[in-house]
Amino acid sequence: MLMQTTTRVLDPGDLGAALAVLESEPVANAFVTSRVQVAGLDPWRLGGEMWGWYENGRLRSLCYSGANLVPICATPEAVRAFADRARRAGRRCSSIVGPAESAGLLWRLLEPSWGPAREVRAHQPLMVTESMPDDTTPDPFVRRIRKDEMEVIMPACVAMFTEEVGVSPLAGDGGLLYQARVAELVGAGRAFARIDDGKVVFKAEIGAATPQACQIQGVWVDPEFRGRGLSETGMAAVLRYALADVAPVVSLYVNDYNTAARAAYRRVGFREVGAFMSVLF
Repeated sequence: MLMQTTTRVLDPGDLGAALAVLESEPVANAFVTSRVQVAGLDPWRLGGEMWGWYENGRLRSLCYSGANLVPICATPEAVRAFADRARRAGRRCSSIVGPAESAGLLWRLLEPSWGPAREVRAHQPLMVTESMPDDTTPDPFVRRIRKDEMEVIMPACVAMFTEEVGVSPLAGDGGLLYQARVAELVGAGRAFARIDDGKVVFKAEIGAATPQACQIQGVWVDPEFRGRGLSETGMAAVLRYALADVAPVVSLYVNDYNTAARAAYRRVGFREVGAFMSVLF
């Protein structure tokens, strides 16, 4: 039987079908699902287009095309269709990120026209947990950041981003978009830190959040305080907030070469369930 396929930009009327695809893999898709649940599919509110790949009239795969290019539940056939569309449109994103298999194929197809990348992180373990650790006591000094503490938390956020991504978030627009995102997380009660004598020594945020799953991001310990176990106790504290107030499943993804972080997350109870890939431009 001949399969008929098509790809198109989704519109608000496709919201139900898109959410059905997104929610079929709640952990892997948490980032995009959280945006769609809040903004819908209107490109202006969503911050990008949502492409849909249909097989015999049924929506099977998605690709978010905004600041990031993110394949979602994408079959190899869908990835090829998304790559064709992305190639025609030209690169407008700062990264490709998603499950390693589909993101890897997407990059192989786009690299001849979009390359070279600034950095390719081919294997970033995706880790999850549904419970608190038995043998790590949450740091009692880790707490939610208040709105009036933006000036305190921003230097730590900038340091984390620069260390992780390799470029400063202050470049380009002077950091306006990045500061707005941090302010959004602080306002939502999803930014956490331990502040000693006015200095942030540990911080993390709950970035993506849906009723099914949430994702911890931006984990950072001041270099002066590393090696003291603050990452484990701090993560346990953020995990306690996440499980109690946000979602029953907590996830994160980490660079495979960051063996210290992976070990710390395992000690807090996270286990590896898959892998992401990031291509940075």
